[in-house]
Amino acid sequence: MIIAAGMRISSSVSEISFFTGSGKSMFSGSDEIPEGNIDLNTLYSPYAVLVDLESGNVLAEQNSAERMYPASLTKIMTALIAIEETEDMEQTTTLPSDIFPSLYEENASLAGFQPGETVTWKDLLYGVMLPSGAECCLTFARQIAGSEGAFVDLMNKKAEELGMNDTHFSNATGLQDKKHYSTVRDIAVLLRYALENETFRQVFTARRYSVPPTAYHSEGFTFYNTMFQAMDNAGISDDDILGGKTGYTEKAGLCLASLAEINDREYILVTAKADGNHYTEPYHVIDAENVYGQIRKKV
Repeated sequence: MIIAAGMRISSSVSEISFFTGSGKSMFSGSDEIPEGNIDLNTLYSPYAVLVDLESGNVLAEQNSAERMYPASLTKIMTALIAIEETEDMEQTTTLPSDIFPSLYEENASLAGFQPGETVTWKDLLYGVMLPSGAECCLTFARQIAGSEGAFVDLMNKKAEELGMNDTHFSNATGLQDKKHYSTVRDIAVLLRYALENETFRQVFTARRYSVPPTAYHSEGFTFYNTMFQAMDNAGISDDDILGGKTGYTEKAGLCLASLAEINDREYILVTAKADGNHYTEPYHVIDAENVYGQIRKKV
């Protein structure tokens, strides 16, 4: 059952442990840093979890185990599967023309590639994570698993291996589906694992990426990370925030999974269901700045 927006579970250091399928502890409670509580009651996002990346300690949480719609935070898993299922990101592939009509109809976010365009897997990977391109997700799904359904099976298998017990994926893009759900806690488990992969970390922390010239883009073109764009548009400047993945659907609200480094320690913050949309204030980014600002005052 989804808890109503604004209901608070806890903003203190958690004593919950999370486990992978092998039994390895992902998170374990401890009163390490930051000293004192992080106040999540001031956030626009009713779902939130803050994690020390190195130790895995949950430093603050709010409705962290309640199901929510992850929207494009889903693409963290999509990108991870793509990385783990290929050994050569420089190989080329062609975007299938038949995936586009449904994406246009659903008003899915797109990276800007054209039907039939030939690009590298690296181009697709950055297209998944920076502009949140659904056409890149479906191209990976087709090339890796033969179909989106088979690719989603890989996503759910990985989720099970990581102990993401309150997560179920029904598509590779994060488009709205009542059977497509997760928790901010599970997304934090996923992100912490994914950041151990150097390729994923490079993509997750990239502010921009330039696609070389193709037959459809003679001068190439550039992707920009949607989180950093939102920060720039809101006049937020924070060098401590290293990377992030945004998400939004009407039912999911504004979502964000971010990584920051403060006083030589790295932190993951996952928030979900903030009110607003692409045309309002970026409340998910404002929440991140709020939490990381509190950490700076406590360490």
